[in-house]
Amino acid sequence: MSEPRVLLVDDEEEMRHSTAQALGLFGLDVDTFSSAENVLELIGYSFSGVVVSDIRMHGMDGMTLLQRIREVDAEIPVILVTGHGDVQLAVKAMREGVYDFIEKPFTAQHLAAIARRAMDRRSLVLENRRLRAVAGKRDDIEARLPGRTQVMVELRYRLRAIGATDADTLIIGETGVGKEVVARALHDISARADRPLIAINCAALPENLIESELFGHEAGAFPGALRPRYGKFEHGRGGTILLDEIGSMPFDLQAKFLRVLQERVITRLGSNEPVPLDVRFIATSKVDLEAEVAAGRFRADLLYRLNVATLHVPSLAQRKADIPLLFLQLVREAAARYMRNDIDVPPELVTEIAERTWPGNVRELRNAADRLVLGLDPKPEETSAPAERQRLADKVAAYERGIIANALAAHGGSLRPVYEQLGISRKTLYEKMQRYGLDKKMPITDDDYVV
Repeated sequence: MSEPRVLLVDDEEEMRHSTAQALGLFGLDVDTFSSAENVLELIGYSFSGVVVSDIRMHGMDGMTLLQRIREVDAEIPVILVTGHGDVQLAVKAMREGVYDFIEKPFTAQHLAAIARRAMDRRSLVLENRRLRAVAGKRDDIEARLPGRTQVMVELRYRLRAIGATDADTLIIGETGVGKEVVARALHDISARADRPLIAINCAALPENLIESELFGHEAGAFPGALRPRYGKFEHGRGGTILLDEIGSMPFDLQAKFLRVLQERVITRLGSNEPVPLDVRFIATSKVDLEAEVAAGRFRADLLYRLNVATLHVPSLAQRKADIPLLFLQLVREAAARYMRNDIDVPPELVTEIAERTWPGNVRELRNAADRLVLGLDPKPEETSAPAERQRLADKVAAYERGIIANALAAHGGSLRPVYEQLGISRKTLYEKMQRYGLDKKMPITDDDYVV
């Protein structure tokens, strides 16, 4: 684990440097940033320090930064600084989970004391997580990618095996399944965890500035290039580059990116000097890249070079048995995020949630959990198509079949404890098994699962 440090964000250069220098005199390691966006690249589940941010800045402000950090890990301490004495803003920040709130002008000694307490708290959080993992409790990976179905167990197993290596990785999955969560987990359990994770949305790159954005440029490389500039690839040196939706990368750029993958060097626009690039590449895709290759929209050699290791993230339709527990966890997380009391979710609502289709996958399910915590309807018809209506007799039959299937699985196919547990005769059990097409040796599936 990296040494704890303060990430200091302030768009006023003089204030930023004077604060960093003063904190350094109190023995704190400080990294400074002029914008909040760059801080997020260093934030992860294993981050061991504290974030100190001015609350009013150009671009992303301190309150938005607080929300984005809490989405990654709600237990990272954030200290917000303001010079406006805004009591209402302070109250709002406290409700949204800020560690502390300090008003300008402040003494460096006061800020340093708060930062040290925050670091001590963060250290305890990380140590508690490690102890839970050693004791056989859920580790960080299982907390971020929960699920008891076989597809999720296999995903976590492969992720742990790949994460410890430097292998370039391709993550495949539908929209909303959590591909970026998997990518961050890969980064956080790697040896590069204390270096940046640079996320690049290939579908959102400005077409006329793609090469400059990725490779950087020298002064005078093109009209308007007044000074040299690092590209995103170079900015991520020592860390991980996440190429989101790589299938959207323009075809003519794919050849240049293939060279970067093969040789691990880049050349800035306007320069002939190669720059060594020590990074790990992770790419995500919601489309079948082999089909894109067949259609002539994606290079076959790039696909073969990129997918040294591949992770398939299952959709909720592929792990329906996980939906009830996953929804309850998302409700707890939403309650903590919105500073609300724990909510008792009615069993009938959990059952209804489990029966519905979720084309938006975990992202859509999380939105439903958020709406429930905020007192809104978690099941708006415009986003989730309701499950096909069934007659009462059909629902009762499906429920009864699930109970018997669960009992058979729990007792390893032994019939006596099953009919004794269910309070029915052996003959009745046989009749129902025959009616529902159940066999005592048949393994339980998602379709048999009963909430």
